[in-house]
Amino acid sequence: MGSEMTAEHLRQSIQQVTSAARAASRELAGLSSDRKNAVLKSMAASLAKRREPILSANAADVESARRSGLSGALIDRLTITDARLQEMIASVEAVAALPDPVGAVLREWRRPNGLVIRKVRVPIGVIGIIYESRPNVTSDCAALCLKSANAVVLRGGSEAFRSNQAIAEALQEALRANGAPAAAVSLIPVPDRAGVDIMLQMDRDIDVIIPRGGEALIRKIVETSRIPVIKHAKGVCHVYVDQPSDAAMAERIVLNAKCQRPATCNAMETLLVHEGIASAFLPGIVAKLQAAKVEVRGCERTQAIVPGVAAASEADWSAEYLDLILSVKVVRSLEEALAHIARYGSNHSDAIITSDSAHADRFLAGVDSACVYVNASTRFTDGFQFGLGAEIGISTDKLHARGPMGLEELATYKYLVLGNGQIRE
Repeated sequence: MGSEMTAEHLRQSIQQVTSAARAASRELAGLSSDRKNAVLKSMAASLAKRREPILSANAADVESARRSGLSGALIDRLTITDARLQEMIASVEAVAALPDPVGAVLREWRRPNGLVIRKVRVPIGVIGIIYESRPNVTSDCAALCLKSANAVVLRGGSEAFRSNQAIAEALQEALRANGAPAAAVSLIPVPDRAGVDIMLQMDRDIDVIIPRGGEALIRKIVETSRIPVIKHAKGVCHVYVDQPSDAAMAERIVLNAKCQRPATCNAMETLLVHEGIASAFLPGIVAKLQAAKVEVRGCERTQAIVPGVAAASEADWSAEYLDLILSVKVVRSLEEALAHIARYGSNHSDAIITSDSAHADRFLAGVDSACVYVNASTRFTDGFQFGLGAEIGISTDKLHARGPMGLEELATYKYLVLGNGQIRE
């Protein structure tokens, strides 16, 4: 009976959070752009003012993660440095400077009977975010949701529970100071995994779930949620180095795509190299990758060209390492590269390095991913880098939203129909 009561108390607690968020969303829908921007600027100032409590909470999370054996890459995702906190503040300020998507008239027309019909962009309502490790998601998502007049219910990973609480408290302080509902930014109050299961049943209060995390988390959410889900699935990102290409450029891009921040979903996990340049290109790039502490796993042809490289297994081609590990495959042609990406990729981000414009066009058309690059690193798949201010996630779905989700992707639309007494005959 005691455990049943505990479960019921947990359900009631989460129900209170989601109900308050629903009420807050109705209030947010009436806020002017100037009022929302004032709140966002106050949020940025509050994050700066609470720098020490946020960094202290994060240090406790990082220490706990180290004791529990969390990998170095995941600890990197968890850690808030002074520079990263400043990036969080800048991201909130950038969202304040963006155009308000709410109320935009997407289309307007008059029917022969005199009815005027307007298709107008409106908030979705309440957005549920489930994410792991990265506490900057808390402020990024809160800022985007507020600007688009959506309430947000956040459920971060248990490893970042203290950090997320400290950030949410700073944001809620700014909401209260500006007379806006604090429940517009809500946090599921427990780190228990049972909280996720209960949250996913709150379909009367939450309109959409956006999960950000590993493949197992995404699969579990999709299978159990009663709420529509926009998937931020895994990032098995490829860089293909074509035969006609600038070797120096290719090296810079490959090293950046793998090493700049390997624990992110837009980091390269597989390098494809055309056989015509493999013997010249691979020894140098593998040496530089290994110097950067990357474990390289290669196909048989890669191993023949660079002795000492470990063998890549079939599972490696579809692996999202989120770490300093890279699979390398030599391919016979651009078409083989396209076929490999189609088979093993995750529709996230893929790049070609080439000096042949026809090959570039073929790659752009042939790769069915949210973001497809020519002569640039996949690490640019990011809302801030795209000029969206921040991102709520990177959708690998095709319906409603795809790629970095900014303000426009957090809105839906409705039709406003204006008449003067028309009835249907």
